[in-house]
Amino acid sequence: MKNKSDDLIFQSEICAEASQISLIAELNLKFGSRFLSLTLRNGEVKTMDKVTNEELLVLIEQATAGDKKALETVILSVQDLVFNLSLRMLGSFPDAEDASQDILVKIITRLSSFKGESAFSTWVFRIAVNHLKNYKKHMFAQFPLSFEFYGDDILNGKIDDVPDLTQDVEKSILAEELKMSCTNVMLQCLDVESRCIFILGTMFKVDSRIAGDILGITPEAYRQKLSRIRKKMANFLNDYCGECGGGACHCINRVNYAIQNHRISPDNLSYNTASPISPETMLEVKEAMETVDDLSEAFSFYKTYQSPEALKEIIQKLLAGPALSVIQNA
Repeated sequence: MKNKSDDLIFQSEICAEASQISLIAELNLKFGSRFLSLTLRNGEVKTMDKVTNEELLVLIEQATAGDKKALETVILSVQDLVFNLSLRMLGSFPDAEDASQDILVKIITRLSSFKGESAFSTWVFRIAVNHLKNYKKHMFAQFPLSFEFYGDDILNGKIDDVPDLTQDVEKSILAEELKMSCTNVMLQCLDVESRCIFILGTMFKVDSRIAGDILGITPEAYRQKLSRIRKKMANFLNDYCGECGGGACHCINRVNYAIQNHRISPDNLSYNTASPISPETMLEVKEAMETVDDLSEAFSFYKTYQSPEALKEIIQKLLAGPALSVIQNA
């Protein structure tokens, strides 16, 4: 995660780009154990996953007018969406947290440019995708992967020559961690655009018109590319993976090998300790993805997660920190 000096840089970015925001309190907000909830002006209480685009637009208008609580609510409402997109695009929890922090700052500083011409989630996707497509600070940007490398490691990795490294953690738990990590890291074998298309279409089920607009391609091109990419992924799983396909590789047999090669750690079970959520809870409006092929269920093992508490705390500190105090007096 970022250090204090990085946080000061983020705060100064907010000051430079969002000087139009002044702080006044207006909405009556409360926090639930799973979702943010809010009391609308008509007295109705809704969790953020049930708020309509029109209601969210009112919140955004209040946030850009200076309502600190409205701003916090808006940002926290898209935090999980941003984190999960970052996790799939970048391949690891630490990199996803850092990138999410950057993206959420961009959303804060550009919030006044949202005019409600699309769903708020579409606008957020566009900012996040553009950031992640050009993000070079993550581990796999320095050490790129390929399906050839992945397949060779599965076939030729010396998994029987490794001692027990489980540190008394149940092997089944470590095997599940490896499965989630391996299938996520496998996305890094795709080029950036293909990875983005696969994630938007398979995990978020974004409508092809919206996804095409985000990526700057036609809906038809998007659907064709998505179908080709999913077939490529499904073929690889079928050839090699015994957990999600018809291959001979089984995570339980590769746990110690994965620990030895620093792919998982008994001391840091990121996937096992993360809280799964339904993708629908992250989107205030979502049109159903058209049927592109019959492979959607082949990738049902990909889960979405609540963003880590550390990321939530950083954003809340950022919103409550000196940067917004400076804006208040601007």
